[in-house]
Amino acid sequence: MQFQRIFVALDESQLCQWVFDRAVDIAPSNSASLLLFHCLAPENIGQSIGPMSAELGLYPDMVERTYEAQSQYLEQHQNQIRQTLQHYCEIATAKGFACEFDYHIGDPGSSICETAQAWNADLILVGRRGRSGLTEALLGSVSNYVVHHAHCAVLVIQGTADISSNSTPSPKSGDRLSNSFDQ
Repeated sequence: MQFQRIFVALDESQLCQWVFDRAVDIAPSNSASLLLFHCLAPENIGQSIGPMSAELGLYPDMVERTYEAQSQYLEQHQNQIRQTLQHYCEIATAKGFACEFDYHIGDPGSSICETAQAWNADLILVGRRGRSGLTEALLGSVSNYVVHHAHCAVLVIQGTADISSNSTPSPKSGDRLSNSFDQ
């Protein structure tokens, strides 16, 4: 099976580098182009600042400063995402691949599927952190959503749930290619 347009879903986890490396491993044998993609979930935009409302009896200046700080945080986060994606794109381009990048603010699972379809991807690479049971039920699984809703083949790069911040992500022996046409 030849993959000409590989959509690479990158997040901010430790697994990100491993997913990118796998894309770079797959691309040469297919002379593929890459689209590096990141989705910023709306619930993560204001994580460092709690919701503020004038209805809580706060001074309007305080509410305005909070929203300004939240806006600055979002802008800084978007700049960081752009820089990271640009860095990965430069690496891929230096290796001879056509590469572009994009990011959206929205639900990660549906944004990945919609953007991949609009770009006419024939393969989506997505990482899976290895959550299971209650943790996966409460936090959800982007990779599971993508496998069940994508218009094309999906390669799930399986990580481990206990990746520490100082370690290199280790794949489980279970990276799996899923052909998911069941929408």
